[in-house]
Amino acid sequence: MVAYKAPSFAERAKSAQDAKQKVLEKLRAKPAIDPAILAERKAKAEAKDAAAKAAAEARAEERKRAKAERQSAVDKANAKKAATAELTEAERKAARDARYAARKQRKS
Repeated sequence: MVAYKAPSFAERAKSAQDAKQKVLEKLRAKPAIDPAILAERKAKAEAKDAAAKAAAEARAEERKRAKAERQSAVDKANAKKAATAELTEAERKAARDARYAARKQRKS
């Protein structure tokens, strides 16, 4: 049986060059893409991009709307606090008495 002989650098470089040439020949033999298919792919990509852009705009609009709602709720709460702070002592006492009376009514 013959012992294994490692290939020299020149042999390895030659086999690598041959492999590259084989791959290049294979690519050159490949037919060109049909322009109709290429146009269809481009149209699909543009449609996908337009849909993604529309979805992003919709999300941004939803975020703006939610932010406006939160701000509105904060403004209402602040207005309610301001209105409560402006009540006189007698008005606060009357409101408290009304709450107590309502609770008593519910319990009985």
